[in-house]
Amino acid sequence: MTPFEIAQGYIGTTEGPGPEDNPAIVEMYASVGHDWVEHDSVAWCAAFVGHCLEKAGLKSTRRLNARSYLDWGIPVDLVEAQPGDIVVFSRGSKSWQGHVGFFVKTTGAMIEVLGGNQSDAVNIQRYAKSRLLGVRRAGNVAPAVTLSVHEVQARLKVLGYHEVGQVDGKFGPRTRAAILAFRDEVGLPLVPIIDVALTEALASAEPRPVAPERAAGVPEGSRIVTAANAQVGLGVLGAAASVAAQITPALNQAEEARDTAERVLDLVGLADAVQAALPWIGAAVFIGVIFYALKARNARIEDHRSGKTP
Repeated sequence: MTPFEIAQGYIGTTEGPGPEDNPAIVEMYASVGHDWVEHDSVAWCAAFVGHCLEKAGLKSTRRLNARSYLDWGIPVDLVEAQPGDIVVFSRGSKSWQGHVGFFVKTTGAMIEVLGGNQSDAVNIQRYAKSRLLGVRRAGNVAPAVTLSVHEVQARLKVLGYHEVGQVDGKFGPRTRAAILAFRDEVGLPLVPIIDVALTEALASAEPRPVAPERAAGVPEGSRIVTAANAQVGLGVLGAAASVAAQITPALNQAEEARDTAERVLDLVGLADAVQAALPWIGAAVFIGVIFYALKARNARIEDHRSGKTP
């Protein structure tokens, strides 16, 4: 849909009655980077135009100043204006004041404009040509490219937002949480959506910093670390027992042996050789258990320190 078509879909939207605020209008502020605005009483004609542009995939000025659109896109003569072009008008007595909306058509000395905050609503009203400051068209504004869910997940992983979970292309609760965490970190509106602003921020963002105490710490209450420590302990005891089982008989045999020849003859048989090697094989197994337990433990600690896991 074009920005103009999106704008037409909002016709009839009005500010909330009395002190109440219309969430649809409040969302418009947030979509152009102004989630600090909490009330729809704040001038919102520029927010409306920017919201429609962003939803259509075009970068807006992301400002609440109507006159900011005098520098957007390319200039167009009024006689060549087309429905959907952006028109900017003067308003009030101050140089920064203005009004912005979408051109509909000219009628004599008037211009019909589809805009927001026109009598506190989205509608079509007429404005004098004498107040026109400029007509702008998207011309040199390249269509904004937004990333897919899969691409956003992958980028968040690279940046250290591991709470995103698996890179599976599904927009689930973990992906929403990671997007909100990133948006909060870079100062974007806290809405779990993939828009132009998020795409641009992800492209230029630096990796998420890891707190010094976390970078040098170990995970508390980790079952992996606890199990690894237990395996290391059992492995040490098992290896020690296996070696002891081999050394003790050897010492006894050494004491009881009468000469070297008799001892060599006792070790010639294959069964005797295997029997003698079993304790050493057991020790090797326990050493292997220790090695892989330490490896798992260190990997878990590294994941913690890098922020991949809690």
